[in-house]
Formats: sequence, structure tokens, C-alpha cells
Amino acid sequence: MFWQKKLALLLGNHLPFSLDCLPPTACLVGGAVRDTLLDRALDYLDLDFVLPELAIEVAREIAHRYKAGFVVLDEQRRIARVIFKQGTVDFAQQEGDSLEKDLKRRDFTVNAIAYNPRRQELIDPLGGLADLEKHILRMVSQTNLCDDPLRLLRAYRQAAQLNFSIDEATRATIRQLAPRLSKIAAERVQNELGYLLANPRGTCWLTAAWEDGLLKFWLKNATPEKLQQVDKVEYSASVFSEICDCRAYLLSPETIETAKLANLVSCAPEEAELELANLKYPRAVIRTITTSLKYLPQLQRSGASMKLREQYFFFLGVGDVFPTLALLALARGVDGSAIREIFCSNSLAFHRVQSSANY
Repeated sequence: MFWQKKLALLLGNHLPFSLDCLPPTACLVGGAVRDTLLDRALDYLDLDFVLPELAIEVAREIAHRYKAGFVVLDEQRRIARVIFKQGTVDFAQQEGDSLEKDLKRRDFTVNAIAYNPRRQELIDPLGGLADLEKHILRMVSQTNLCDDPLRLLRAYRQAAQLNFSIDEATRATIRQLAPRLSKIAAERVQNELGYLLANPRGTCWLTAAWEDGLLKFWLKNATPEKLQQVDKVEYSASVFSEICDCRAYLLSPETIETAKLANLVSCAPEEAELELANLKYPRAVIRTITTSLKYLPQLQRSGASMKLREQYFFFLGVGDVFPTLALLALARGVDGSAIREIFCSNSLAFHRVQSSANY
């Protein structure tokens, strides 16, 4: 069958240890199975195996045999990780007394497909393969979403990553459970937001998450207008690169992501700082965004009419934050000629600041 060949090829090309090291009941589960069936390239080896017993012991033996790194991730749930040069392989003891029960505890049906490599058998008790073919994310159960409310936001992130739609019944359940996301650790929410901001398709799903009430607690100042500005940042990046004829390093993916985030918080730097600190963003990100918000009104107000001396002191205050500020300003309708004039007049100073920051 088509899936059998794909999965066998995945393990044949990427598995950094012999299948003989696994017990006959060990199964590959999760994202690697899903992505292989979707013909998505694996940029980084990240495999998950479920074993009915002795998961940590099997992982330890494989690590010892192949001189790989080894760490116990969760002693109570019996989860361990083996770290190879190519990537990581996790081994987890199944939850419940059968693999099917373990799969029924997962978030979405497309993530609840297992493959037994020794028997070349696909285990799909929840219809995940059919949902893969339809490009639909469907919850396994409402209880599973309640057990870990981060899964509510993860649905939108995975829809963006996979270019899927979300099943209507699943989305209705997410709306109902949305307030539970406020109880999740800020670092975990920040991580999911990062995926959405980094993905070019992420804005439409970020908007959907806002419409469904998932961002009300964490991003209280987000509005439809601000979400439209987030959507303009990718285009603003290409405009900035063209008008300033700048090198690629000025607009790293992190710069674009930070500019998007700056559009979602309060326009008042002090309030924005509190929002970002609440989400546990690093100090460098907070400084970049609050500095951009502080100088944005002056750029909007004066633009190309700034005198050379005024431009100099403006640029001196902005420093290496200028690319983020420029994307923010362009997304909000500031004329590109103003950005170009300020950048060109101070490009030497900017490169000195960049060199100092990189050093």
C-alpha cells in the first residue's frame, strides 16, 4: 500500500539505529507519521515511539549501543529521549493497557495514527488517515482538549503549518473552552504564538484564534485593525528591502516575527511592556518592541520632513531596532520614501550599531 512504502522509506532513510533494537510491539506515532503520509519533508529528525513496557530501558540500551545522548524526560510517565547527531528519538510507555487507548488520549485524529515498523502495520482507530486526505483537523474528544487547553491554540498553529481546515464541531468546542487557555503557562502560549507569527499562513489563523476568543486573556489590545496590520508585515518586509537596498541580515525571520507581534500589543510602550512580560518574552524582544512603539508616532508625524539633524538624533535613539520600526511603520501606512531617506542618511551609523550588536 502507498502508506507502507512511505513509512518504510522514512525509517530506512532516517532511523539512526537498527529496527532490531525495538520490541515487535513498538510503534512510531505522532507528527512523523502524519508528515510522512502528507509527503512533508522532515527538516529535522524528531521521532516518537510508543512501547507497551520498558520504554526507558529500551531507550537507554539504544543510547548505550550507539553512543548517543540519553535523558529521562518524565520518570513518572516513563518517557526518555535519545539524542543522535541527526536529531532526537523519544520513547514513551503507552498510556492505558493498549495502544488504541493511548491513541485515544491524543489531541487530533491526524496525530493519532501509529505505524508498527516490525510488522509494517498502520494502526488508525480514529479515522486519522481519512482526515489527512480531507486536510481536516478533528479533535479526538472534548475531554482531551480540556486535559491540556494549550491544544486549543495548537489547533490553529497546526492548521497553519499543514494548510488544513479545522472541523466545525472541533472549532465550536474550542470556542466553548477558550477561557481555559488563561490557565496555561505563559511560556507555552508564547511558543504557539511564535509558530503562528513565523508562518506566512499564520495570520489568517491568528485572526481566527482571536475571533474564537483564544487571545482575549493574553493579547487584550488585539483588534481586527491590528490583525490586518500584522498581515501587511510580510509585504512591508519586501518593500523595506527594496527601498533601502539592504542586506538580508537586516530582515531576519526574527525581525519580521517581532514586527508582527508589535502590531498586536498596546500602542503605549509601558502597557505593551507589561503584556509582553506577562507572556514571558525575552528582554531583548520587549526592548525592540517598546522602542519601536516609542518612536513610531514621530515617524508617522514627521516622516520625510525631518531635518537632517532631527533624523540623526531619531536614528541615534532607535539604533538597531530600526528595521522592526520600519516594518511597523510601513504596515501602518507610512510613506516608504521617509523610511528610505532616514535609512540612507544614517546607514553608516546603523551598520556600526549592527556590527557592535553582533560582536
